[in-house]
Parts: sequence; structure tokens; C-alpha cells
Amino acid sequence: MQHDASDHRSRTGRLIFLIGPSGSGKDSLIDACREQLAAAGVEIARRVITRSAEAKGEAAHGVTPEQFETLRVQGAFAMHWRANGLDYGIPVQVDQWLAAGRAVLVNGSRAYLAEARQRYPGLLAVLVEVRPEVLRQRLLARGRESAEQVEQRLARSAQLQAVTDPSVRVLDNSTHLETAVAALFALLRDEGVLPQV
Repeated sequence: MQHDASDHRSRTGRLIFLIGPSGSGKDSLIDACREQLAAAGVEIARRVITRSAEAKGEAAHGVTPEQFETLRVQGAFAMHWRANGLDYGIPVQVDQWLAAGRAVLVNGSRAYLAEARQRYPGLLAVLVEVRPEVLRQRLLARGRESAEQVEQRLARSAQLQAVTDPSVRVLDNSTHLETAVAALFALLRDEGVLPQV
């Protein structure tokens, strides 16, 4: 285990659990922040997903359902869940990063939040929200799902949205990506994940 990030060791390793409906722009937000987060010593976990087409929107590792199950049985995941007919896994490497005192950003799932919080009690949950009409437009524009599947995702989003948790920090991504990026960095500084500037 390398400990070459001594300048970041003063901060406790903390899991940043980014959640929000499919199409809310989590992948775009992560990509837009990637270099700045890396420069600040924040690691970004690369998800393993059981559909390669899903990887178009993010730097994910696409595998077959059989490969995913093999990895799960081998203990390759720190966290894993199923959503929208797909399996998602977060590699155990995140535990090594956290143990080394580094903050780790994970593209998570709202339905898995309670379980993630049990495993990582100090996690910072950040909900990326968008207005429903914007979400519908984004889902249709990316062309990954049929109109019926889009409506199913919107229904699931509305159902999960109904569950309010005051400890979840909310970040609006209905307008410009640059605005959401600035809001995320302000939130991370406010939470002590990043130093104040």
C-alpha cells in the first residue's frame, strides 16, 4: 500500500456517495470534475456494470452477468446492487483508498444508500437533482432506452424522490454543468472533504 499522498493525509478518508436518477448528469458531473478532484487527492471509483452500452456515459467496466457474478463471489466488490435491470459493483479498492486517508467519490444508487451508510457510517450522500421535464428530455436524448423504459425510470425516480433524508446534501443539475461543478466543490469544502480556499 502506497502512502504517497501525505499532503492529503490530514483529512480523514471519506466516502462521497453520489446519487440521483439515471439521466440526472452524475456521469457528466464526475467527468467534468475528474481532473480537479484528482488534483485535490480525491479518488473516483470505476464502477463495474453488466451492460457495456451503459459504459458509454461513464468510465465504467462493462461485464457479462456471469462475469459479474464470478467477481461478486470472489469478493471483488466493496458494494454492489441491482437497479434498472443491471448489476453495479464498486471495487474493493475503495476500502484501500479510504484506509489510506483519501476521499473517494462513488457513483452510487439511492436504493442502496441505507446499506452503504451501514457499511460506511461517515459517508457523505450527495443527491444530484434535476427537474422532471429536464430528466425526461435527457433520458430520451441519450437513446439508451425505449420510451416505455424512460417512463419506468421516471416512475422509479419519483418513487425514490419521495423518500426524504435530511442528511442527504442536494445539488441541482437542471441548468449548466459548470454551475453544478462549482456547487459540488463548494459542498465538498463546506463538508470538510476539501480545504477551504
